[in-house]
Amino acid sequence: MFSNIPPVTKALLIANGVVFLLQQLVGDPAFAAFMLWPLGGDASPFGASTLFLPWQLVTYAFLHGSFAHVGFNMLALLMFGAPLEYTWGQRRFLAYFFACVVGAGLCQLAVGSWAVAQGGGAYPTVGASGGVFGLLLAYGMLFPNQRVMLLIPPIPMRARTLVIVYGAIELLLGFTGLQPGVAHFAHLGGMLFGWLLIRYWRGQPPFGRGGPQRPRIVR
Repeated sequence: MFSNIPPVTKALLIANGVVFLLQQLVGDPAFAAFMLWPLGGDASPFGASTLFLPWQLVTYAFLHGSFAHVGFNMLALLMFGAPLEYTWGQRRFLAYFFACVVGAGLCQLAVGSWAVAQGGGAYPTVGASGGVFGLLLAYGMLFPNQRVMLLIPPIPMRARTLVIVYGAIELLLGFTGLQPGVAHFAHLGGMLFGWLLIRYWRGQPPFGRGGPQRPRIVR
């Protein structure tokens, strides 16, 4: 089965797995400079000064907080990433994934920095969830009628419906704070930047002037 996974998706799975294993072996403090830190923070939970650095907008996505965290993200990467890579090809898929990762990081950076400015603590963000939510959005746009199965609860639904449900839940949790410790705005940022990139590739507003649309599956 692993041999049938397309190369970029496979490489991302391996990279995340290796980095998570290293986190368990040497501890999270060794990776503090690769986590995404908000602007304005002066001290990390690890007891050392940790500032935002540009590369963190990419590296944070390869770090995870728990086995469940990395396991869920990698399962979603496999479910939604593989068919997208087969459809788009390696280069476009890779560009899309990292655009979502960086976009999610920028949104979380803005929200986290605002929280610090209001007197909140400076906490890092880790995880590929922003990129994964971008993949979910793309899957729903390219294959809207494909039926998928939720894990919890196990309910089948169309991919387009799944995107709407998850987007609405993240928006609700992000603004209400009902689930603290989760980067909901990073998830939404990954979906937003993914949506914008797909519309850019298709020449649709706000990047085009309308008119006849290009084919739904962008190649």
